Amino acid sequence: MADFVIAVDFGGTHLRAALVDASGQVVEHVKRRTEATRGPEVVFTNLARAITDVAGKAPPETLLGVGVAAPGPVDQVNGTIHDPPNLPGWGVVPLAQILSERADIPVALGNDANLAALGEHTFGAGVGYSEMIYLTISTGIGGGVITHDHLLLGQRGLAAELGHMLIVPDGPQCGCGLRGHLEALGSGPAIARRMAGLLRAGFPSSVQAVDGIIGTEQIVVAAREGDALSIRILEEAGTFIGMGIATLVHTFAPQRFVIGGGVSNAGDLLLEPMRQAANERVLEAYRGAYDIVLAALGDDAGLLGAAALAFKTFGPAADTVLRGT
Repeated sequence: MADFVIAVDFGGTHLRAALVDASGQVVEHVKRRTEATRGPEVVFTNLARAITDVAGKAPPETLLGVGVAAPGPVDQVNGTIHDPPNLPGWGVVPLAQILSERADIPVALGNDANLAALGEHTFGAGVGYSEMIYLTISTGIGGGVITHDHLLLGQRGLAAELGHMLIVPDGPQCGCGLRGHLEALGSGPAIARRMAGLLRAGFPSSVQAVDGIIGTEQIVVAAREGDALSIRILEEAGTFIGMGIATLVHTFAPQRFVIGGGVSNAGDLLLEPMRQAANERVLEAYRGAYDIVLAALGDDAGLLGAAALAFKTFGPAADTVLRGT
């Protein structure tokens, strides 16, 4: 009989838990509100209940364990989550132990962006590539590095905060408080801030604020309709991301970059300047040795990455994903 794992992805307004087989097929699925504003204890309860609900759908003796994709910083080695910015008041929480005890099943914990990389490598656009880097371009910029078919975690699982590469010294302030990081230049909020600033400066555009807010999706739609300012702003963001990619090419020499997250819906409006900027900045030996493609798993990348983590940790041919530990 086939083996199954439970995969959990949380950190936003909702959490998802799924029963997943070894091929990445989601057999059962539940979704419910995270209720993070009510405090850690409520979130623990909601996570444990979701795990228990899904576990009840598994055929007897087939359930191996649980993989959880959580917002970082995450110490994957010790199963702890450290002061996540979008989960205020948590501090340092031994989440894997808490959920394992409440749901009575072994739990492995990972950073959601890292596990999205593992998901794309195992089930998506990274299948067949032993050297791969995943970048998610959304409200922030995160990612993960696959090397020799293993997820690179570094000390305490804190590696691959790719959005915090320094691109422009003394550039715009990042959400982390420092300046000039890739996230401050190429994320969804950075793109929206750039548009707002240029509109205030009098640049013409079909984009208009709605209730005082400019969304990245508006900019993408306007760019597709030929709005010159929107096209320019996406080109700028793509160029900054391409500069970061050039650094990653020289550091890791990957075969493939997989680009996900909501902003990636801009497609070639973002990817073409990204490719050009990277190609212009890498040494000749690296040109043509890698490609940049869109992610295949969409919103399920983190969920399926959590499933892959569970199979690698608890499966019959368990293998560590902890590179260098």
